[in-house]
Amino acid sequence: MVINMVKVNFISEGIITTINKGVTILEAARKAGVMIEAPCNAAGTCGKCRVKVANLDESCVVSIEGRHHLKPEESQAGYVLACQAQVYEDIEVLTENTVSHNKTLKIVSEGKRFSYAIKSYITKCFDGEKTKVFAGKIVIGEEHGDTSLQAYGLSVDIGTTTLVTALIDLLTGEEITSVSALNPQSLQAQDVLTRIKFASTPEGLEILYNAITDELNRMIEDVSKAVKINPKHIYEVVYSGNTAMIHLACNISPATLGKYPYTPQIFGGNNIPASMLNVSPFGQIYLPPVISAYVGPDIASGILASQLDKKNGITLFIDIGTNGEMVIAKDGKLTATSTAAGPAFEGMNIAYGMRAGEGALEYFKIDDSGELITHTIGDVKTTGICGSGLLDIVGELVKAQVISASGRFIAPEKGEYSENLKKQMIIKDGKLSFEATPQVFLTPKDIREVQLAKGAIRAGIEMLLLSLNIKAEEVAMVEIAGSFGFHLREESLLNIGLLPKELKGKVSFVGNTSKTGGEAFLLNTDFRESMNSLVKEIEAIELANQKGFDKVFIRELSF
Repeated sequence: MVINMVKVNFISEGIITTINKGVTILEAARKAGVMIEAPCNAAGTCGKCRVKVANLDESCVVSIEGRHHLKPEESQAGYVLACQAQVYEDIEVLTENTVSHNKTLKIVSEGKRFSYAIKSYITKCFDGEKTKVFAGKIVIGEEHGDTSLQAYGLSVDIGTTTLVTALIDLLTGEEITSVSALNPQSLQAQDVLTRIKFASTPEGLEILYNAITDELNRMIEDVSKAVKINPKHIYEVVYSGNTAMIHLACNISPATLGKYPYTPQIFGGNNIPASMLNVSPFGQIYLPPVISAYVGPDIASGILASQLDKKNGITLFIDIGTNGEMVIAKDGKLTATSTAAGPAFEGMNIAYGMRAGEGALEYFKIDDSGELITHTIGDVKTTGICGSGLLDIVGELVKAQVISASGRFIAPEKGEYSENLKKQMIIKDGKLSFEATPQVFLTPKDIREVQLAKGAIRAGIEMLLLSLNIKAEEVAMVEIAGSFGFHLREESLLNIGLLPKELKGKVSFVGNTSKTGGEAFLLNTDFRESMNSLVKEIEAIELANQKGFDKVFIRELSF
């Protein structure tokens, strides 16, 4: 009898799973609930899913060819890429990059707010015996006794990479507490397009939906315990996120977002049951209006929080992340677009890249004498580079003329930069690289990744300006939103050319407006109607259909 089943023992987690021969270690991990980070969705390109197999030999594991190659010494030590290693005998696996650093992630939960009256959709009334719970004018449930003073809601920012959940008192409008976490979907697929592809099958959708639902329920439990409230008194949850993330959180296939004509299945502006969340049994989820397939409710919330439609003059609003979304407000008229910046700004696809957790280099500056000034999250030994540190390094090296306009390192013997900087230029893995700290380096490939991400966002800005016949110097204000954007420096954005030089001195960082705009939707129902009307008037530009976009993108790859 031929035995086609083998066992994989994940030693670090104490979990053993049985799989068919020929299945990859990554597939075994997903079956077992072991979350190995694989942001390229098993394409074999990122190298983040590296694991160690005890007593590795060719009879038990066969590694198929991926485009990311391990170093010879890594292979000799028993390391393989989980997404490429097919299992044919019982093995033991040591995982190193399962996500266990949520507590050290640096995620911005605060954002710009404005003043408004409290007019919650959810209200309660005690009739002497029981408390009626209303959604608008409709009774959605009854509770024994007087619970009229216990009415809570959640504003949830569903980012591509991070999640923020804020607990709000619906009676006072107070934000009582908030928690942040990594979006667990990013372990399976890092960027929006890869995630859409992953979730275009029923199996993939189920994995991503269950992952985020489980994480949100854990966050709900955390905020409830932190302030000692009963989660059954949470009656409404607002989901703010890009269009694809909202589909995934609602268990709806995003497949139509990945092919022309890019049509959403969700348009927002409505409530759905919150049956999947551990809140009130008659709890509801409000979905802010969707602007387009790639400009989602997070931007609707950002427009609301920043009051963009109320501003005079010209304001440019940008949410910088894996999916760069932007809006230009010209005397109240709004035009929006989005661009696939990719995961480089989150530290992914970068040789020493990591998320903004403990050990990540987050600040880098070259002083006038050529000395390096750095700061690492947690003030510990540097173990990698997060997005803000990455842009700082590249921006400073462009400014110091260590990196040319074309994105190439200028060799020390040809460069006119300081002797101290020349000492930092070393040969690493056969290529000229820059030593940011003794532990981390910037490689030529990293620079290319930054160029692609920066070029995508700058091209989006240029196409927006062009579509409205606006010159950069006419823009009065730039608002940078998002958790990642909050950590950036104006100088770095200008140094790499992500923003036109004419915008110097006009940049403000408004933080997590997806969350604070979600709070406004939660606390005042008037905004729901007004934003539904406003969104219908927003012109959404699809960059792929714009004449000359390719040329602009190629031009903006230059620093």
